[in-house]
Amino acid sequence: MAEPLRVCLYTRVRPGMLERYRELHDAIWPGVAERIRLSNFTNYTIFLRGDLLVQYYEYVGDDYEADQAAMQADPESQRWWRETGPCQLDPEPGTPGGPWRELTPIWRLDETGSGQDTTR
Repeated sequence: MAEPLRVCLYTRVRPGMLERYRELHDAIWPGVAERIRLSNFTNYTIFLRGDLLVQYYEYVGDDYEADQAAMQADPESQRWWRETGPCQLDPEPGTPGGPWRELTPIWRLDETGSGQDTTR
């Protein structure tokens, strides 16, 4: 099995919207969860510290762009984003690509126990 693509992104919670964001994720819509699985995303996790949200997932499919496009085209996912979107605050307003911003991995401990610089 090939190594998964590991993706980590961050954004901020809009002031006053944390409870709404939590409520939505406490009762994630089954169709949204299923679309995530069908698009080959695993270990999908969102972390919170203060108003910082960090999203991590591993992609285990063969065509990331196609699986992303399938998720983007999914009506249930689009409806979900209309609900969650107002809860998020772009940490880099005025620059393309928000509200979720990708973090660059620079190191990880691999299965053999040795470290690995992932940027070179």
